[in-house]
Amino acid sequence: MTTTNAALADILDRREPEEEAEQLLAAVIDFGVFVPVGDNGSVIFVKGQDGGPVLPGYVSEECCHQRLPEAAAALHCDVTRLMDIRKHTNTEALAVFSEHGWATVPFALVAQALRTRGMRLTTERTVRYRWSTHPMAVALRDTVRDRLLDFPDIGCVWIAEVRWTDTGMEQLMLHMVLTDAAQPDTADALMEDVLSAIALGPETREVVLRVLRPESDADAAAARELDTMGLDTVRADHAARRVEVVSREYDVTPERPRRWWRR
Repeated sequence: MTTTNAALADILDRREPEEEAEQLLAAVIDFGVFVPVGDNGSVIFVKGQDGGPVLPGYVSEECCHQRLPEAAAALHCDVTRLMDIRKHTNTEALAVFSEHGWATVPFALVAQALRTRGMRLTTERTVRYRWSTHPMAVALRDTVRDRLLDFPDIGCVWIAEVRWTDTGMEQLMLHMVLTDAAQPDTADALMEDVLSAIALGPETREVVLRVLRPESDADAAAARELDTMGLDTVRADHAARRVEVVSREYDVTPERPRRWWRR
């Protein structure tokens, strides 16, 4: 379970965020922050230096309670949800806090970084993948199955539970393979569509996205490796208008076939 964004905390606690701006931005994108909410479940905003509203984000629930005791709770938000809050509130900046430091992150920089990285996660850190039976992982698989044919530039999606070995953070991750002609926001559009269709409850897990493009040798190799991991896989044959779902859940007997869905 995600409890602390340790990478972000370390940067903020050193109190020189301007010197580590790129690393700070990566820590927000890769691990998210905890956003405060009131008794009615609405997000709590704080006043920025210019007097305008700023979305606060904390490195942990404990940090939020210390810094903003009036908050009823703190919800972990990945970068997709942070951008969704920005979209619906027109908030221009995120203020991130640790126990000893803070910094302001313009949402425009977050959006620019996401476009530059193609929503990819950094590859320098080690992550372990495993097949997941978590209810949200199953919901992601089934919702991707139902919507994949609406996205002709996405050929395959893998759903995995991942654990970052340097921090111990656990997340659900979607890997999506795009066609050469796909627009940069194609994967993000499917991600948003899928998440908006899932009923979020107490078992909600953070979901991150990694985009793979077949013209990249490294991405092609990553796709081949993902196919060997036994993960839930949703693959579209757009020409035939059908979707193949591969999951250990269906492997009751060796002879049991994969499931195909057609629309």
